[in-house]
Amino acid sequence: METGEIIQIFAESGLLVDPEALDILRTSASPEQLQDVLKSVDSSVMVVGTEHIKALNAINRPEKEKQIKSSPVTILSDITNQSTCIGEYTDFVQYFKHRHSLLGDMLRKRISARPIESLKRRNMDTREPLSVIGMVLDIRTTAKGHKLIEVEDTTGTIAVLIHKEKDKELFDKSKSILLDEVIGVTGTLSSDGNLMFANAVIRPDIPNNYRAAFDGLSVPAGGKPGGKAVFISDIHVGSKTFLEDAWLKFADWLGDDIDYLVIAGDVVDGIGVFPNQDKELAILDIYEQYERAAAYLNAVPKHIKIIISPGNHDAVRQAEPQPRFPEKITRMFRSDIAFVGNPSMVEIGGVKVLIYHGRSMDDIIASIPGLSYSEPSKPMTEMLRMRHLSPIYGGRVSIAPEKQDHFVIDPIPDILHCGHVHTVGVSRYKNVLTINSGTWQSQTEFQKRMNLQPMPARATVVNLASMEHRIMEFN
Repeated sequence: METGEIIQIFAESGLLVDPEALDILRTSASPEQLQDVLKSVDSSVMVVGTEHIKALNAINRPEKEKQIKSSPVTILSDITNQSTCIGEYTDFVQYFKHRHSLLGDMLRKRISARPIESLKRRNMDTREPLSVIGMVLDIRTTAKGHKLIEVEDTTGTIAVLIHKEKDKELFDKSKSILLDEVIGVTGTLSSDGNLMFANAVIRPDIPNNYRAAFDGLSVPAGGKPGGKAVFISDIHVGSKTFLEDAWLKFADWLGDDIDYLVIAGDVVDGIGVFPNQDKELAILDIYEQYERAAAYLNAVPKHIKIIISPGNHDAVRQAEPQPRFPEKITRMFRSDIAFVGNPSMVEIGGVKVLIYHGRSMDDIIASIPGLSYSEPSKPMTEMLRMRHLSPIYGGRVSIAPEKQDHFVIDPIPDILHCGHVHTVGVSRYKNVLTINSGTWQSQTEFQKRMNLQPMPARATVVNLASMEHRIMEFN
């Protein structure tokens, strides 16, 4: 509800609302709940505070808990206990074939031109529009400034020329093409069949007619999507720059109106993640870091379902996809917490949430002109266009060559939740809500050297029934 509307409702009853109570009400209250608050306060009360809201929540808690029990966390996909790769040549071949196959099937639904089914055989009419689907093997600029992209499928390769003057719009769009992503190209062949002159580049993308769960297509058994979820990441417990006061304020704010807490990695600061990290640590033992983190999270109200995935600072393998935390760590936490891998897809309140820590954004931001860490929604939108969370192989992200490419975005999520970059951004792309949830760590020495400005102590609250969201600040 809007701030002015809430103030007006209380004013009509001769009451004022203190700022903290107002913050709680405007992110979670319905008109019916406001009426409950009005009925519950004593006639001597002039200012409604947080104690009145919490007292009301305590009265309504049994009914609240009954409702929540019907909305479990469902894990739809997770690498945990499914890793089979040992790093042999055949693993890499199978990994890239799987990526090409999945994304190629998506692209075939979006391309109307006659396909070249095999790049090895190109004895086709060079006058008619043709199409190819392949993985980007190389990108370079010619001596005259045109873009030359080498595309590869399972049978061979072909060079694709994008002319900088004949189609300036296409040329500008081609600047966002990344190595190893799977694209479709339509155009005409040169007379010898060794070069394609592009007139369009197509990505797998989210279909234009895609409708998310909150539009009524995907609902849980027995009802509509619902509940409220809080999205955070990069807590970094154990660091000297961990903002404990802000965290405690956030934990105190969590109330009966919140159903889920989703954490996208870097629960602790870790050990030896970067050179001389020990100088920036308040807790030098990794298990003591997790013990402290567990104490913080175990104190979260019991009715809130917590989902935790790892990040590159956590004590799991660095190669992605990462499995969930090992039992030696999870047993420190309360038993009802859902631990998942990175990436993973879960369903909460009838809404599909794709959780990915987001390390690939380092590569995406470095490779596409105009992207920056200050606007994390933009690289996340690129992931959705490519239908892939981490397309570049051999960049800053170490990727394990599994038999399946677990980074392909399929099925389409209703929410894509990332972290890693320590900045906040919430946007919407074709009915998919993208959330990057910042950090609970102030600026580190490394960030100072890189001139990176974090956005700490924020939490994004989403109403799962309407996808309305609000960013709360606790610093």
